[in-house]
Amino acid sequence: MTNAPSPSGTPDGSSSSLPDGATPPPASLAPEGERLAHGLRTRHLTMMGLGSAIGAGLFLGSGVGIATAGPAVLVSYAVAGLLVILVMRMLAEMAAAVPSSGSFSVYAETALGRWAGFTLGWLYWFTLIMVLGAEITGASQIVSGWVPGVPQWVVALVFVAVFAVVNLWGVKHFGEFEFWFAFIKIAAIVAFLVIGVLLVLGWLPGTDPVGTTNIFGDPASLAGFAPHGLPGIAAGLLVVVFAFGGIEIVTIAAAEARDPQKAIVTATRSIVWRILFFYVGAVAIMALVLPWDAPELLSGPFVAVLDLAGLPSAARLMEAVVVVALLSAFNANVYGTSRMAFSLAGRGDGHPALTKVSPTGVPWVAVLLSVFFGLVSVGLNWLLPGEVLGILLNAVGSALLVVWVFIAVSQLRLRRRLEAAAGGADRMTLRMWAYPWLTWATLAGLAGLIVLMLFDDAARVQLVSTVVLVGVIVAVYGVRSWLRKRTERASVGS
Repeated sequence: MTNAPSPSGTPDGSSSSLPDGATPPPASLAPEGERLAHGLRTRHLTMMGLGSAIGAGLFLGSGVGIATAGPAVLVSYAVAGLLVILVMRMLAEMAAAVPSSGSFSVYAETALGRWAGFTLGWLYWFTLIMVLGAEITGASQIVSGWVPGVPQWVVALVFVAVFAVVNLWGVKHFGEFEFWFAFIKIAAIVAFLVIGVLLVLGWLPGTDPVGTTNIFGDPASLAGFAPHGLPGIAAGLLVVVFAFGGIEIVTIAAAEARDPQKAIVTATRSIVWRILFFYVGAVAIMALVLPWDAPELLSGPFVAVLDLAGLPSAARLMEAVVVVALLSAFNANVYGTSRMAFSLAGRGDGHPALTKVSPTGVPWVAVLLSVFFGLVSVGLNWLLPGEVLGILLNAVGSALLVVWVFIAVSQLRLRRRLEAAAGGADRMTLRMWAYPWLTWATLAGLAGLIVLMLFDDAARVQLVSTVVLVGVIVAVYGVRSWLRKRTERASVGS
């Protein structure tokens, strides 16, 4: 077989072509016929998006947010949630028009040039690879505590092997597996919300209504609501904004949906609002029930609330739910990294072997690469927990902001082209609200977050590390481009 571009035009063989006037990515390096399967349903995409964004950031990190900002962390969640809603609307607009497993990397390349697609794609891949190690390590630590005498690395190895099989099995099976994993998490949160409301109202045996003392303290002042004032709310924003990361996997998976345009529209319209409801609802219950400076918030806020409700056995179940949340996120991130690597390779920005697809439509080399580096990051976590891994995790800590900025800029540049390709704005499948003003407002909000990070010691380290990482990736692109041009000139000269 010869190397040939997909007849449909997109780098990974998805069904839509780029809008007229857009700069198309390089032709795919994948042999003709080696394309991804289309076995995901809309319910798979919806649950994948919910499951990816609802993880350790909610189950464990929400308590840190309350301790940082007090009950006013609800304001932090509302602001962060609004930013996520706007960014996802922009991304969904582009994904509905041009479904691609490269998602925002493809859109950045089309809007800004090949350097942008290369940088954003490999930054995202590197970010998720580092997160893979943290997720599998966290789950393994908990499970190894259940089975005394079994080393943590053995548990981690078993988990990695299982999810390698799940991802290699086929996208339909992966989608079904992730659907039920996400369902368990969401069911747990819904149950928590119901129990929490009953506890707040005093409708559980042996409980009285909690009132608003823990949120407002002295009714004559707002000191109890925002004990650290505006700086506390800003610090809380830095803690919670990254908890929403992971939702973008919906647009990566859309390329493998049976009806990409319909699936992405249906999924994104509901996901962001549900996530905001789950986060704000759960945190509101914690803030109502527990004092903002309670030490239980840092050790396990969900468990602390359930203990107060007189349900110690249910509280123990939350530990199992946290394990499921971590493993679900690990499973989804193996998927996301493999598809991004496949897309990059298909555009000539990765090794051609990464475009190899199994008979079931799975980019198996890309999956194994992600699994391998997931194991490497687990090893780093075990060998150098406070050194190399800490530096790398700092570098990816604010990478999400880079992704969001590129999404907004890409949408600004591509909107007119998408309108022209659709035959008018009113014929587009999905549109960003109040274009271009809300896009500019989102960019201003992201710029404000970056400014806040500069005044926070821990966040400043993350920001600087991310800038260095982006600089390294751009430098790698520059060297590759120079070598490619040199080779081309040499071949022409000969």
